[in-house]
Amino acid sequence: MKKHNFSAGPCILPQEVLLKASEAVMDFNGSGLSLIEISHRSKDFVEVMENARSLALEILGLENKGYKALFLQGGASMQFLMTAYNLLDKKSGYLNTGTWSSKAIKEAKLFGDVVEVGSSKDENFNYIPKGYSVPEGLDYLHLTSNNTIFGTQIKKFPKTDAPLVCDMSSDIFSRQLDFSQFDLIYAGAQKNMGPAGATLVVIKEDILGKVNRQIPSMLDYAVHISKDSMFNTPPVFAVYTSMLTLEWLKSKGGISAIEEVNEKKSQLVYSEIDLNPLFEGFAKKEDRSHMNATFNLVDDRLKETFDTMVKEAGINGINGHRSVGGYRASMYNALSLESVGILVDVMSELERKG
Repeated sequence: MKKHNFSAGPCILPQEVLLKASEAVMDFNGSGLSLIEISHRSKDFVEVMENARSLALEILGLENKGYKALFLQGGASMQFLMTAYNLLDKKSGYLNTGTWSSKAIKEAKLFGDVVEVGSSKDENFNYIPKGYSVPEGLDYLHLTSNNTIFGTQIKKFPKTDAPLVCDMSSDIFSRQLDFSQFDLIYAGAQKNMGPAGATLVVIKEDILGKVNRQIPSMLDYAVHISKDSMFNTPPVFAVYTSMLTLEWLKSKGGISAIEEVNEKKSQLVYSEIDLNPLFEGFAKKEDRSHMNATFNLVDDRLKETFDTMVKEAGINGINGHRSVGGYRASMYNALSLESVGILVDVMSELERKG
């Protein structure tokens, strides 16, 4: 039976990417050696790294605009630390929209003052704060574009004179934005780009070098830029698979093309949530994520029946996070419209059985 993978991360990847990646593990570029046993300094892998970095900038529309792309390690959790280490001199601003931004705030407080410009904690993060003011004199303003746990997504980004930093771990490459409005973007690969182990960082070079502290080499963006993202041994398999995913996305028509598909998927599932009296959405309608749809059963007595139907349909990974409960359908770029249709069919069938 075909599996329909709605897991929040590590994420679903295109089948053709998985096939090419598995072939490279056995024999990379006809070398007779595995991708994961060759030197990361070899010509073949250096080309992989260069291609991955170049593709990231190309697809985001940031080529020749003063940005550098890096593939680092430690996930977005390491970036919570690195952004503050490299950018926070006196005072920073954070919009608190969930678990991950809360963790980022915790790390930033180690390096300077943190102003929480807005928060949706009062309603368990089921909405994106609006109408908040951004103080002057911030070293940067930090946002989380999409919140996997709570199913919310920022639709409109604030205008500010402060450098704009954004954690895009769970919606990178999924929708068209003016990415030049951001001075630093980071994203753990395992949500929408590749396997766990690599983290994409896209940074405008001119925001660096403004803090009055010594930064350890491994945590210094400037060091990684100077070494072309090869300061230390990179996660070769994760970078290679991310490169394949970026090539796949480009072949599909880039972000504009994939956004159309993502909108169809989210409209399909949210329409069912709103029309089916057995379900209710968790996030406020105006802030619903196109990547992660969170919803609950109105009557928990139906849980066992619904869970059985989901399993029998080959649907995987829709249990909600423990802090929200219910269900979460993660609809990343590689998830087909067909898979979303299967989930909606199961939800409709539950109502008919009702």
